[in-house]
Amino acid sequence: MGPDWALFVLMVAILVPITVFHGQRRYVLARTLTFFAAAALTLALIASLALLIDGILLHKDNPAALLRSAAVLWIINVLVFALWYWKLDAGGPLGRDRAPRPLRSSFLFPQMAKQPPDINWSPEFLDYLFLAFNTSTAFSPTDTPVLDRWAKALTMLQSLLSLTILAILAARAINVL
Repeated sequence: MGPDWALFVLMVAILVPITVFHGQRRYVLARTLTFFAAAALTLALIASLALLIDGILLHKDNPAALLRSAAVLWIINVLVFALWYWKLDAGGPLGRDRAPRPLRSSFLFPQMAKQPPDINWSPEFLDYLFLAFNTSTAFSPTDTPVLDRWAKALTMLQSLLSLTILAILAARAINVL
């Protein structure tokens, strides 16, 4: 939908003020724009998946292009949901830094479940990326229970998108055989 470069330009246009606001310590504005960017990326992911399905049904694209597109969508799925988890959980990065301990998280990371718990530990982006990768690969978080409803809804959406992308890959591979 639209020119190929439109989403990239939109993300750059949003990233510039996010960077400026963050540098000015206007964190609420930077956080709000980050949510807008994540929402735009999520909608673009869903629209792209719909176009991928349309391409398969109408035999619009060659198999190699469809498989490349599906692989890119799967990777974007992981990255977008890692961003959502990182920005929403426990008030986002700044909220987690300022939160009283033990941290109240929507995800029970293994480091939080140890006895005695490491009260100084706080999840970072890589922890959320690992969670998103596992959710997209296994269609569920593997080592990190999901505790809150918003997080359950997001992990279900992520799993559904990933399953759809991978089912399209499998269907296309079987069709080519």
